[in-house]
Amino acid sequence: MNIILHQPEIPANTGNIGRTCVATGTSLHLIEPLGFHLDEKSIKRAGMDYWDKLDVTRYMNYDEFLSMRPNAKIWMATTKAKKIYTEAEFGNDDFIMFGKESAGIPEEILVENEATCIRIPMLDNIRSLNLSNAVAIVLYEALRQNGFRSMQTKGGLHRLHWKSDEV
Repeated sequence: MNIILHQPEIPANTGNIGRTCVATGTSLHLIEPLGFHLDEKSIKRAGMDYWDKLDVTRYMNYDEFLSMRPNAKIWMATTKAKKIYTEAEFGNDDFIMFGKESAGIPEEILVENEATCIRIPMLDNIRSLNLSNAVAIVLYEALRQNGFRSMQTKGGLHRLHWKSDEV
């Protein structure tokens, strides 16, 4: 699975998203310009000590991304979409794109990709969710649809054992 952030502005969000990507084996694709430097403390703080384990690629702009990934199936997460994210049929190698915090994905991109635009339902008086929360919601649905491949699906206690495990 792949997450694209189109011109992200807030380093803490990108750090949190990076940590989610590491935890799920998801690649992160950053389309510039970024609203921060990748060496900022706030990114590393939010991503904790996972940032060095992140598979991250930077692109100068959206056109460069498209030229380097010509066959990518891209789902566009936007509050403006007609389709709800649970109606999408995510493939294991799909890309899910999110726009910058202040404006989302540019409408020039959205109108060219209407069939793959998806949204998270919310009340009318709310403009949008926090970017890192939105990424987690949609990404985990995509992972669920693909059977959480290669991910740990059973939890375990650290010191004790679940009673149901004792036989």
